[in-house]
Amino acid sequence: MPIKVGFVSLGCPKNLINTENMIAKCHEAGYEIVAEDIDADVMVINTCAFIKSAKQEAIDNILDIAWLKKNKNLKGIVVAGCLAERYKEEIFKELPEVDCVIGTGSYDEVVTAIENAYNSKRFFSCNLPENLAFNKDRVVTTPSHFAYVQIAEGCDNKCTYCIIPSLRGKYRSRPINDIAEEVTDLAALGVKEIILIAQDTTMYGIDLYGKACLEKLIQALSAIEGIEWIRVLYCYPERITDELINEFAVNKKLVKYIDMPIQHINDGILKRMNRKGTSSKVREVIAKLRQNVADIVIRTTLIVGFPGETEEAFEELYNFVKDTKFERLGVFSYSREEDTPAYNFHDQIPEKTKRKRQNEIMNLQKGIHEEHNRQNIGKTLKVIFEGYDPVAEKFFGRSCGDCPEIDGKVYFDSPVNLQEGEFVNVLIKDYLDYDLLGIAVINNYQKGKDNA
Repeated sequence: MPIKVGFVSLGCPKNLINTENMIAKCHEAGYEIVAEDIDADVMVINTCAFIKSAKQEAIDNILDIAWLKKNKNLKGIVVAGCLAERYKEEIFKELPEVDCVIGTGSYDEVVTAIENAYNSKRFFSCNLPENLAFNKDRVVTTPSHFAYVQIAEGCDNKCTYCIIPSLRGKYRSRPINDIAEEVTDLAALGVKEIILIAQDTTMYGIDLYGKACLEKLIQALSAIEGIEWIRVLYCYPERITDELINEFAVNKKLVKYIDMPIQHINDGILKRMNRKGTSSKVREVIAKLRQNVADIVIRTTLIVGFPGETEEAFEELYNFVKDTKFERLGVFSYSREEDTPAYNFHDQIPEKTKRKRQNEIMNLQKGIHEEHNRQNIGKTLKVIFEGYDPVAEKFFGRSCGDCPEIDGKVYFDSPVNLQEGEFVNVLIKDYLDYDLLGIAVINNYQKGKDNA
């Protein structure tokens, strides 16, 4: 009987790809992959450790699965990824239920770890992340119509609040032809939307080609038959060039959606964060995007409560959000993480103040988002169909302005059944919170209904 292996993948899409790589190695080894943890002989938990809440989620998952080891048939637990990398010296001591630990440079040793865990043996491997080769072999676990594609690993930005460079190593890009081969394979599987990810996608190519080459990569991927949408996440504003903006303007496959984490707008806070951009640069890039790319959807993320954030600095950020009216926005309260420079900054902000500021901007953004939704009423949007909600009794999907698992959905009625991944035009009639409501426009159905 083959070993039955289950997986839990926590954290970001980059982590998910690492999990998919490990699943492929397990298939190659002849293991049986099971969907339910109660059916597994060995569980692999691929963890995140970016901020306090992510660490707690990882620990909670480990402890929940450890109950199966004590009370059911689970034989072993493998902890992989960022928590393993960050606390490699402490995990066996603090979590004795764990059998094997593999860090971010040792994903390729998952089979060895599983063998040891199955036989109740300890195994530990935390190789240098930079030594881990990119691996195209993966079992895609996202719905069949979209997939994340990692174009680089690691980070050189060294923001003072961030632990990622020490967990993932230096920035290293994948060659364009390597990425194109993977996307070609994904297209053959029926994937229609690819989502390009890296810690900083706008830095792509500098280490390989001597200059940023994101727009050249996008052009190469746009030539692949079957791919209809290309989405780009994690674009740093200081590296968004006029050439990249032009690519958004003219490339029909590149969706008019850009994820651009700015974190703050106050120059003093940006400097303390060791962000390379400035307030004026952020404003300049936003203006250029909106002037040159029709219907561009800009998503950003912010951090409030960073050490030294005065009431005046927060008010500057609040007013900037109010005036800029981002189409999509998320806010995090600063998480004080050991082993980062900001951990030792003296002027830490009380947790109560952080939460208050976070709530103030989220409440502001809710109204802004409702305004954007109202502006969509009466428009017909191209939507990728993703499923049927039996509770709402409606079909649902996403417009090009909505990224999976981050943004809202478009719920709609349809006179015909649809296939997952099919594109359909939806006339927007209303909205509810962060979602849009409409009706599919198929042939002359809607026209006839309106004239009835």
